[in-house]
Amino acid sequence: MANLLIVDDELSMRQFLTHLFQRDGHAIRVAENGRQAMALLREQPAEIIISDVKMPDMGGIELLRAARELHPGIEVIMMTAFANEETAHEAFLLGAFDFVHKPFDNTLLKEKVARALQKISIVRERQALQDENDALIKGQRARGKLSNIIGQSDRMQAVYQMIETVAQVQSTVLITGESGTGKELVARAIHDLSPRAQKPFVSVNCGAFTETLLESELFGYVKGSFTGATANRKGLFEAAEHGTIFLDEIGEMSAAMQVKLLRVLQERKVRPVGAHQETDVNSRVIAATNRDLSALVKEGTFREDLFYRVSVIPMELPALRERGSDIAELAEHFIQKYCAQSGRKLAINGQAMRLLEGYYWPGNVRELEHTIERAVALEKTDTIQPERLPEQIVKYNPARVASELELPAEGINLTAHLDQLEKSYILEALRRTDWNQTNAADLLKMSVRSLRHLLDKHDLRERTAQMRDERRSGDTTPRRRANDPHPRRRDEDSEDESTSSGHAARAGER
Repeated sequence: MANLLIVDDELSMRQFLTHLFQRDGHAIRVAENGRQAMALLREQPAEIIISDVKMPDMGGIELLRAARELHPGIEVIMMTAFANEETAHEAFLLGAFDFVHKPFDNTLLKEKVARALQKISIVRERQALQDENDALIKGQRARGKLSNIIGQSDRMQAVYQMIETVAQVQSTVLITGESGTGKELVARAIHDLSPRAQKPFVSVNCGAFTETLLESELFGYVKGSFTGATANRKGLFEAAEHGTIFLDEIGEMSAAMQVKLLRVLQERKVRPVGAHQETDVNSRVIAATNRDLSALVKEGTFREDLFYRVSVIPMELPALRERGSDIAELAEHFIQKYCAQSGRKLAINGQAMRLLEGYYWPGNVRELEHTIERAVALEKTDTIQPERLPEQIVKYNPARVASELELPAEGINLTAHLDQLEKSYILEALRRTDWNQTNAADLLKMSVRSLRHLLDKHDLRERTAQMRDERRSGDTTPRRRANDPHPRRRDEDSEDESTSSGHAARAGER
């Protein structure tokens, strides 16, 4: 039952309405004008006001304005004996729930009150859910977790705050950070906390497709647009309608695809491959990359206008070495995760944990997870020992690394030094893999396309081809050394696999 306030300057009307609604069990208070009604509302709020429009001292419209300022959730039903469209329009603009004309049908007025109560109930339920969700988010943040993202360090608290802020807006977000820092987890968290949470979250790795395949994946295609296109197919932008599309490794996108993506972001329309008409799309775009897009813009390999489009709200994720206080919690989380899969219960040796906390973690959280998964799989006792950790972690020496990175007293040309360091790592990776670009890219944790870009940057493409040809002329069947953990694959094998995967993808579309 509801708490009703009846406001009318006619005693007979106040008495009639009191009798009408008291029979239904509602709590009734009455006032003979707006000023008296406001005094009652200050003492105790009401859920619904049923008020006449024309009254002495303070009329219904003034009461409506003042009551909703005092109690924004209150619903007001206005009554009038004078049909005045202008007054009704003003009342609705001020938030009146409904309007009835005197004399009115009793059943109709009761229905209007019932609908007003239903609206109040729905609003309260939504608010309760929102309050519960807010409390859950605050609790997660207090525990250092948010949508499967773990960490209580100051850097992560700043990330949580940023996620909550950008989730409530519709602007495009660019998430940057090293490989393995959790860019997709952050994108999912933004989606899950946004008004689009009940709609699809669609993720695509832009570096995993050729230009042609990426276009058909993102925008779809129509029947007959190419060989194998036997039916119309929606693209991922349409699949993410009213939801979120996550464009991972956007820095790997070709120049032609950058132009097409820019148009989608500007016009909010997509044109499927082979189609003549564009389709409206309403999907939020979150992009991510582990590359420096601003540097790619200067090099001319990434469009400046697209860069500004995708980086409306930039977010940079910290590397794991920049939040070392989170390593222990992350390690425990991954131990529980992989123990649950195998039905085991393991602890971790104190020395093993100190080794984890002292390591540099170039692969960030992903590398830590794989390290724990390996340790859980190999450990035979009930405690993870240092011997179960990879050699590079056990033998890691921060003092040696620091001496190698010591800054000379006379200073250093940082750009030239980093270029040379980059070139040295590329050459070493190629040497270890007998100049096989596919395996070298795996060793450097990057795509083959990114490696080839660096080969061109350092003028190493011809040298790599020459060394590979010399290797083939000497031995057409590469053998794998016992101490080589990386399986050897020929570059043409990679290309064959890529072609096969492309045929497979298209076959699946039929």
